[in-house]
Amino acid sequence: MPEITTGMGGLLLWAAIGYLLGSVPYGIVVAKMLGLGNLRDIGSGNIGATNVLRTGNKKAAALTLLFDAGKGAVAVLLARAFAGEDAVQIAALAAFLGHCFPVWLGFKGGKGVATHLGMMWALAWPIGLVCCLTWLLIAAVFRFSSLAALLATGFAPAFAIFLGQGELVVLLLVLAVLVYIRHADNITRLRNGTETKIGSKKTE
Repeated sequence: MPEITTGMGGLLLWAAIGYLLGSVPYGIVVAKMLGLGNLRDIGSGNIGATNVLRTGNKKAAALTLLFDAGKGAVAVLLARAFAGEDAVQIAALAAFLGHCFPVWLGFKGGKGVATHLGMMWALAWPIGLVCCLTWLLIAAVFRFSSLAALLATGFAPAFAIFLGQGELVVLLLVLAVLVYIRHADNITRLRNGTETKIGSKKTE
């Protein structure tokens, strides 16, 4: 954990900023802008890039991935520019929660993986790089986005320790737990062998 140098009011401010940045549902926005329909009615109904890919529009999926990762990174970079590292971690966590529980969608959002990876690049790019490489490797070998996400985020605290970023371990542990909770149904399907592979237009 970083040293607490920001007052409670400042921490609450950065929590609000992070949440509002994270709560923008770019998957839904991109899908509507490109005429792909209501993302809630497609595939799993999730607002993330993996579900956008089920529309068959790779450009839309790439834009969603970029924007969802970007909002996590922006939350971190803004807090780092104007406050201490304690506020940075608060903004990062709040951005993740904003994506998963956006007020605009009745607190029913995405699973937070792209936002997690984006904020990791901004928090400590070596960890972000290793997490992204882990995701890409697992996704390429097994073709399961959920499995790639679970392993990339689950190993993030260990990567932080190995790379000398111990002050991030608690935050990354909390984020990993939240990612696993958000992927509870995916974990069940992985165990049952019914999980949908990357690129599939149907959910099981």
